[in-house]
Amino acid sequence: MKKMYIIIVIVFVAIVSHSTHVLFAAVMNSTNYSIQSDSVNFGGGQSSSTSYTQESTFGEIATGPSGSTSYNLTAGYQQMQGVYIAMTAVSDVNLTPSIPSIGGGVGDGASTVTVTTDSTAGYELSIKASSSPALVSGSNSFANYTQVGANPDFSFVVPTADSEFAFSPEGVDVVQSFKDDGSSCNTGVLDTVNACWSPLTTTNTLISKKVTGNFPSGTATVLKFRAESGSAHVQPAGAYVATTTVTAIAL
Repeated sequence: MKKMYIIIVIVFVAIVSHSTHVLFAAVMNSTNYSIQSDSVNFGGGQSSSTSYTQESTFGEIATGPSGSTSYNLTAGYQQMQGVYIAMTAVSDVNLTPSIPSIGGGVGDGASTVTVTTDSTAGYELSIKASSSPALVSGSNSFANYTQVGANPDFSFVVPTADSEFAFSPEGVDVVQSFKDDGSSCNTGVLDTVNACWSPLTTTNTLISKKVTGNFPSGTATVLKFRAESGSAHVQPAGAYVATTTVTAIAL
């Protein structure tokens, strides 16, 4: 009996809404906290009207933006407060066990990505595939998972005559569509393990979101992947690969 080996390659991209070559330094820090910048001035503060709020600082010199070919500098207390976002490297995933060409089987794998940002508006994390179907080996493939309805499927179910591939995110920041009530997705507040499966398409799917900053600890999202060949399906042997892009955006 031929064996079929499945490898998933994950490519990650972090998108930051500010210029490249951004350097951050903390002037003071402890185990749990970090002060990015401080300033001693003779005046300033907040003032407001019906429609506007202004925050001012008096006493600083040589403030404002400046730059060169490789670097940009925003000098001054009010100027330098940029948004920081970072994402851990996402490791490649090997689905195990290998799936026989005849007789069917299931392969599972997972990788974890942690997003850290000091943006007070939080972040969004999305995923997409580079091809459709996502999991391919030459001209052969696993079909993208077919959901029963508009929401992710609580249970992963593949017809005996088919082979399909899906993913499921898990973590405290997963969006509502991947939360469940113990039997259905996009309802309730649970994050049941190995539940709420969705196809991996070439369009970005929002998987995690936080509406506040989480610096310095960050928040982890576990990306789970599953491929199944039904018991009545013959899947050509090969090394099947899905290349995906994971994108983090500071809000």
